[in-house]
Amino acid sequence: MPREPRQWFCEEAESSDDAEALTIKKFRGDLAYRRQDYQRALQEYSSISENLPPTNFAMKRDVQEGRARCLVRLGRPAEALEIAADLETRATNTDHLTTALLLQLAVRAGGPGSGPAVFCLQKLISLHPFNPWTWGRLAEAYLSPEPGLSASPASPHTQNSRTSSDKTSNSSSPHSGKDCLLCCPETLPESSVFSMETSSRNKQGNEKALPSVQDAAVAAEREAALLEARMKACASLIRTRLLLQLCQSQQTSFALERNLRTQEEIEDKMKGFSFHEDTLRLITEVMGEDIVPEKIKEEVHSEVKCVGSAALSAVVMIASSKEFEDKWFGRIKDHLCSSERQLCAQMPISAR
Repeated sequence: MPREPRQWFCEEAESSDDAEALTIKKFRGDLAYRRQDYQRALQEYSSISENLPPTNFAMKRDVQEGRARCLVRLGRPAEALEIAADLETRATNTDHLTTALLLQLAVRAGGPGSGPAVFCLQKLISLHPFNPWTWGRLAEAYLSPEPGLSASPASPHTQNSRTSSDKTSNSSSPHSGKDCLLCCPETLPESSVFSMETSSRNKQGNEKALPSVQDAAVAAEREAALLEARMKACASLIRTRLLLQLCQSQQTSFALERNLRTQEEIEDKMKGFSFHEDTLRLITEVMGEDIVPEKIKEEVHSEVKCVGSAALSAVVMIASSKEFEDKWFGRIKDHLCSSERQLCAQMPISAR
């Protein structure tokens, strides 16, 4: 590889201008990050942060973002998330807030569980509801398996029954207790032995029945959660496709190629959901209600909203993931629940 030319700001030089000195340090940090010397970059950014005047908001944001990205590379995501969260709370316009949320998303990438990443994407969509790529990433996040859904942990009732069963088997061992009735059943009358065996079988049957009911309930709950996640992913993909189709006529070259390729990928993924045609029609109707060319133009050419951090959160942000999902997926979920109730009502009739 050709040797990288030495940069002027790498030379040791004293400057009487504090702003110029900080700018030089910023360039050094950027160069160190580019060279993947993340520890050196973090040191440069940190030294700038300590000496920045409180009025230099622009460089403060840049330096904090640089520190967060270095911390992620150095395996310290918790510290990076603290910085990203602070940038979010201090954002005073939509551009700053978008940058802070994208930074949080980058920090969370590859982390355990998709819940925080989903909420971060939902915030971004609340800011930019006509961005197809964010909707596509939301669909991927919904399809990522959650730890609680990928495994079937033993319920407390199951564990208790196992413990109880173990204790019963241990206590009935010929060497475990002093009770002669349990140690020597052959010395009892035949009717007594039969009665004890029947009682024991009934008790074991009841102990097995309870965990099986609990396990069935857990399995049903997990299945419902998976179905709901697939519905949300399907709806997000459909909206992605609708938005891509709308802007398709305005694109050329590699942008158009990416658009068409993504639509083909969505079409392939849609085949795996196996939803009924009427459900897909409803999803398309719901997810496309607000998609009109005028609104897309407003999104592309929208002005940056400078309203202050508190007002910005109140105007464009969502309070919870549930609020977002009720708004976008509530009608679809109600439709699926109604269809399921109708199916359950028809099952006894068809079985006759």
